[in-house]
Amino acid sequence: MRRLAFALALICAAPAVAQPDPDAAQRAEAREILSRSVAFQSTVSAAQTPAYAAYLRDLFVAAGIPAADTLIVPHDRTAALLVRYRGDGAGGRPILLMAHMDVVEAKREDWRRDPFTLVEENGYFYGRGVYDNKSGLVTLTSTLLRLRREGWRPTRDLVIAYTGDEETSGETARQLLAEHRNDWLNVEYALNTDAGAGSLDEATGAATIYAMQTAEKTYSSYTLTATNPGGHSSQPRPDNAIYDLADAIAKVRAYQFPVQWNDTTIAAFRIAGPTQEGALGAAMTRFARAPGDRRASATLSASPFYVGQIRTTCIPTLLEAGHADNALPQRAVATVNCRIFPGVSTEDVQAQLQRVVGEKIAVAPVMRYYSSDASPLREDVMRAVTAAVHSKHPGIPITPAMSAGATDGVFYRGAGIPTYGVGEMFIKDSDDFSHGLNERIPVESFYNGLTHYRVLLTELYGRR
Repeated sequence: MRRLAFALALICAAPAVAQPDPDAAQRAEAREILSRSVAFQSTVSAAQTPAYAAYLRDLFVAAGIPAADTLIVPHDRTAALLVRYRGDGAGGRPILLMAHMDVVEAKREDWRRDPFTLVEENGYFYGRGVYDNKSGLVTLTSTLLRLRREGWRPTRDLVIAYTGDEETSGETARQLLAEHRNDWLNVEYALNTDAGAGSLDEATGAATIYAMQTAEKTYSSYTLTATNPGGHSSQPRPDNAIYDLADAIAKVRAYQFPVQWNDTTIAAFRIAGPTQEGALGAAMTRFARAPGDRRASATLSASPFYVGQIRTTCIPTLLEAGHADNALPQRAVATVNCRIFPGVSTEDVQAQLQRVVGEKIAVAPVMRYYSSDASPLREDVMRAVTAAVHSKHPGIPITPAMSAGATDGVFYRGAGIPTYGVGEMFIKDSDDFSHGLNERIPVESFYNGLTHYRVLLTELYGRR
């Protein structure tokens, strides 16, 4: 903790670095790439991710990256893209720059606007994936294209890895690690555009704090299954598979996993508490002083944005039951998605769910899941992130953070590659509709991201 506090003191003192803001041409190019990116329906069902990968590869080749330094890696109906931006090697081993091309499903009939058409309205860009993760992918891509045209040569090779199924299985990231660990992914560490973000004040819209991801919870899903002999619906009985499953879901709803904490979450609360007004800010500060405090834990647990910082959480997300409308159900299944605190095994969570729901219900994992430890703080990365953030938002605090959601970073950390979430987006909590309806981002935050990534990359990999 002393080393952590010292590192945070160093980065908070880092000066902002002067860099040119994007001109009209770069802003127009970035907007066009974002528009084209949203138009690619890179969902599982539409299977347009390989075409999206080809479009992005062609952008890099047109900017002067040799075609031999690009590789599209097919995987079933999706794909990953690798691009090498060559440096002079003076700075050491290559660095990995990450994003994902795929998006969550979106039904047109549920949205106010076509989810796969970029719409600019009232200061926002709307469209599926604009926040998760196409804004990060596009701002990184646009920045690298501009730097390439300017003749910028980094001190290390920069390896770009755009995966195709982060929102589902993560198999493309695992495939890259399995097949290209020694040639493409022999990197010192990774920077992830799909994590790390800044907060905007709900009332004023002013930037308040930036969180750089250094850890993430484990993503794991389990099925809860109730079975029954069934029978004719005209002869109802109290032993009904749907009733049993409903009772089990109610027990999951009522149960809370134990409160937990680690160095990252304590540091995050210590820094974020004073910036958050009201009961939440006071709870963060109190929790940082006295980890596990009951009153602070209750306040944090009541917030959907912070409950995941202190507990493992499990929530039902899918239901399936019955086989005919005139028959008693023989089977009822709920999928429960859990976000597991680092250090807790998926097996322990399964066992606890089984205790909660009782022996009538069978609890089983959906698939194999992966976990990873927190990445160590690097002074050079922290300084560069601080410079990037302060270039547009001078003086706001920077904190390490643990993501409640999962990213491809879990696979890279698990493979021994420290990974840091350095996303460019500043957004209000009330504007975060990632994975939901009418996903949107502030237009100004998108364009500010171009400066963010330019400062970040040139600070870390430019010549002094």
